[in-house]
Amino acid sequence: MNIRNRSEISPGLRVKVVQKQDQRKGALTEGVVRDILTKSPHHPHGIKVRLESGIVGRVKEILRS
Repeated sequence: MNIRNRSEISPGLRVKVVQKQDQRKGALTEGVVRDILTKSPHHPHGIKVRLESGIVGRVKEILRS
């Protein structure tokens, strides 16, 4: 489930991202969004973010509490 709309993401949101080196494996990393790096309102591969841990990846899932 790719999150393709920038409007769905905000800093502080808990998400799962796929890092560049994990794209083929599909391994997801969980964290909290610090910055939204994608400038356009939509992206076909998902919105790129930086997590509070410093990891950069494309959002694949939003974790709801």
